[in-house]
Amino acid sequence: MASSSKQKTTMAKLMRESRLRERRLDKQARKDARKRAPTDHQDPAEMLTVTTDELAGPQTGQPVLETTVEVLPGA
Repeated sequence: MASSSKQKTTMAKLMRESRLRERRLDKQARKDARKRAPTDHQDPAEMLTVTTDELAGPQTGQPVLETTVEVLPGA
């Protein structure tokens, strides 16, 4: 019968496992911090709302935007 005091894993394996546990804890901490962080960005629905003034077109004194296409030489 083998002695129960014999070490079954190498120190290298133990170190790898401990680094893995630390990385997982760090990752979970970052994930939790992101969840708790206040959201500074706007709601996407708010960003897509268009007022009737914007739909009416440019107002007096505002330049009309024109679409331009640049042709590259050799294309």
